[in-house]
Amino acid sequence: MDRTFNPVFAELPETVFERMSRLARERGAINLGQGFPDGQGPDDVRAAAARALENVSNQYPPMMGLASLRAAISAHYRHHQGLELDPTSEVMVTSGATEALAGALMALLRPGDEVVLFEPMYDAYLPLVRRAGGVPRFVTLKPPHFRLDDAALAAAFSERTRVVVLNDPLNPSATVLPQEDLARLAAYCCRFDAIALCDEVWEHVVFDGHRHRPLMALPGMRERTVKIGSAGKIFSLTGWKVGFVMACEPLMRVLSRAHQFLTFTTPPNLQEAVAYGLAKDDAYFTAMRAGLARSRDRLAAGLAGLGFTVLPSAGTYFLSIDIAAWGEDDETVCLRMVREHGVAAIPISAFYQEGAVRSLVRLCFAKTDATLDAALERLARMRPA
Repeated sequence: MDRTFNPVFAELPETVFERMSRLARERGAINLGQGFPDGQGPDDVRAAAARALENVSNQYPPMMGLASLRAAISAHYRHHQGLELDPTSEVMVTSGATEALAGALMALLRPGDEVVLFEPMYDAYLPLVRRAGGVPRFVTLKPPHFRLDDAALAAAFSERTRVVVLNDPLNPSATVLPQEDLARLAAYCCRFDAIALCDEVWEHVVFDGHRHRPLMALPGMRERTVKIGSAGKIFSLTGWKVGFVMACEPLMRVLSRAHQFLTFTTPPNLQEAVAYGLAKDDAYFTAMRAGLARSRDRLAAGLAGLGFTVLPSAGTYFLSIDIAAWGEDDETVCLRMVREHGVAAIPISAFYQEGAVRSLVRLCFAKTDATLDAALERLARMRPA
């Protein structure tokens, strides 16, 4: 029997995320590596899901998503971001944002099309691009600001550019792109007739007065943007895997065909609950951000008090420490951290194709005070090797 498999996946090594989580389990470590909150999510949203499980059909919902959720998505983004989206032709529900990304890349790319990727990047991007037949072109963003550089954009874009994948706010750097960077990117997309695939799952998780600006809203981008959102990030219910896709009707037509032959649909009770949640008043979103910002500040202050160099975190569940002065690379530090001090973290070099940055370590602060304080107590004994 031929045991040759698709090399895109067969040749992938164990990811650092798997490795660190496994070490955390084996050693009983505090896991600040994986990006999920300690809590159960909003009581009323979970109660809405429970009610819907009993009162709403549990058979296949419409492939594009329940009408109630698509209408709620449209209304939500009109209110929060000023976007006008037709819920019947420009909104689709997926089983998580990663499915939305995979389906979009399969739908939009032809073999040999070039895809601009900004690193550090979510680890799914590169294998999904390659599986869809795309050719990656990297733009390397550097700490501490992770800004889009015009020269790097000019080097990455070409007449063969088909798609550019943008994650904003950016995991793992915890940065929010300023308006001038978004405008610069939009100009390149328009110039090269490229489609922007915007992973905006952290759009509500921003701090310190930052406000998310969707690339779709910029001049020339409405008809060339696929916008992706995530109920899991909005409501701290990461296991629900309910994603949103928004695009103009000609793009949505082909996006929906890819979705049809991936997951086809998403659990209807979760869809009903997310529809309920998206209609919550502004106070919920304000309080959610305030709670996460308080946790961020607690961890950041504790780390700084222990002598760690902490980078700013403008969004996401994460902050980074800079270990450049330690004389060790980030993976070595993370391995010492989990093995010797019982705290799991993620080396940011894992988010770069060639490990272009090896001096940052990412930690998740979406945890209870007790979890953060226990981690800080363990890290108090950590010093450069």
